[in-house]
Amino acid sequence: MDGSEWTQVSGDARHPQPRGESFRIAEAELLADPAGILFWPHERTLIVSDLHLEKGSSFATRGTLLPPYDTAATLARLAAVIARYAPRAVVALGDNFHDGGGPARLVNSDRAAIASLQQGRDWIWITGNHDPEPADGIGGCFADTLTLGPLVFRHRASARNPEGEIAGHLHPVARVSHRGRTVSRRCFVGDGRRAVMPAFGAYTGGLCIRHRAFAELFGSLSYTAHMLGSHQIYAIAAARCLAA
Repeated sequence: MDGSEWTQVSGDARHPQPRGESFRIAEAELLADPAGILFWPHERTLIVSDLHLEKGSSFATRGTLLPPYDTAATLARLAAVIARYAPRAVVALGDNFHDGGGPARLVNSDRAAIASLQQGRDWIWITGNHDPEPADGIGGCFADTLTLGPLVFRHRASARNPEGEIAGHLHPVARVSHRGRTVSRRCFVGDGRRAVMPAFGAYTGGLCIRHRAFAELFGSLSYTAHMLGSHQIYAIAAARCLAA
């Protein structure tokens, strides 16, 4: 997934739309959207990672008060990309809730929003380290991993079998120097064999792609960061990104 494999998908200049970047991973042609999701046109499948729903309420139970709107904000952003792509299936790559009690803390409006997003399509919740057990009352089906054609979807990337793998968990963020200032953005990370997706949740932090966790997965700095802009994605070689 180096920069040469990505081509810009143009929009209407009079009404700017997010412009994704298409790339091949294994034998699958996907589209990365600046919102931080992947869409697989051949399978009409949308992939999103690390929603961390109910993170605000999780912190509140431990005495740290955050504005309790993260779930609504995250679901609203997800609704926008689902409306744009009209997927037949959605795969959520784990850490869908910030903790195992998150589903029970959903307010009725957010629970209804999830049900509405699931209507008329398959919905697969991949379990993560924050939510390792299936949850009741939120619809969809649950799996540790999902294999679909040449792709394997899981929460944590595996060091053993990278070919065709799409994972989350690491919340990648790239930092670059631009016109005398440092710019930090969420990003996709990939090398053509596998991709690590950015975290989608409103309250999620990030891990610098120069961290050793990425070097352990990719083996060298031959991978590429695909930084999320407001309307397009910018491919930057990992070697050009700043270390933490």
